[in-house]
Amino acid sequence: MPSSSHRPPGSKPHRARRRFGQHFLHDPGVLARISDAINPAADDFIVEIGPGEGALTYRLLEKVDELTVVELDRDLAARLLDPRIKVHQADALEFDFGQFPAGMRVVGNLPYNISTPLLFHLARFAGRVRDMHFMLQREVVERMVAAPSTSAYGRLSVGLQARFGMQKLFMVAKGAFRPPPKVESAVVRMVPLERPLVLDEALLRKAFSARRKTLRNALPGIDFAALGIDPGLRPENLSPQDYARLSMSSIL
Repeated sequence: MPSSSHRPPGSKPHRARRRFGQHFLHDPGVLARISDAINPAADDFIVEIGPGEGALTYRLLEKVDELTVVELDRDLAARLLDPRIKVHQADALEFDFGQFPAGMRVVGNLPYNISTPLLFHLARFAGRVRDMHFMLQREVVERMVAAPSTSAYGRLSVGLQARFGMQKLFMVAKGAFRPPPKVESAVVRMVPLERPLVLDEALLRKAFSARRKTLRNALPGIDFAALGIDPGLRPENLSPQDYARLSMSSIL
């Protein structure tokens, strides 16, 4: 999990823990670009996931009155002693973000090893979110923003694009972290759609578990002709809007 690097004077660097996938962001230029992309106002309710040693945390605190953070690592959580920081020492994958006020802004460097389930977990709270800004593995961001009929397009693409407008903002090199990760990273902006699409998650999983089959074989029993969808297409060829139509048909 790429985490931010900020230490109280005289404290020792935190030893990155492999089981958490920790890599600490230290590049001031990257931190400035992330902060500028978020562009927080003083009274914004911001939730940071995985603050690490706090480099992004304290940069944001230059602009906001207070900050809420969710950090799994007990030692790192204990280091965030600023009274303006409200710390929740918890696993973000199981955390109830619904306890926070509507209009919250969520930011952070998400754990790469659980990024997909965590993104789906966060999507459940889209109705309470103003926007989200995350650093993720580049390949994950490319999947998030992928268009239909491309190699990166899949269940993650459809599931998130049904709820959010997304934009890949910029790349982050390996050298921006301590220790450097094996993969490149990217920052993405996610803004909840005013009218999100309703999807049948079970249908979506079934479709992309057979993504190389035609629709008639991947999703038997659906009257594709009635929906104006070619049954000879493959699951990766359909748009999120197509999956919303399929989902409504399965519900009815």
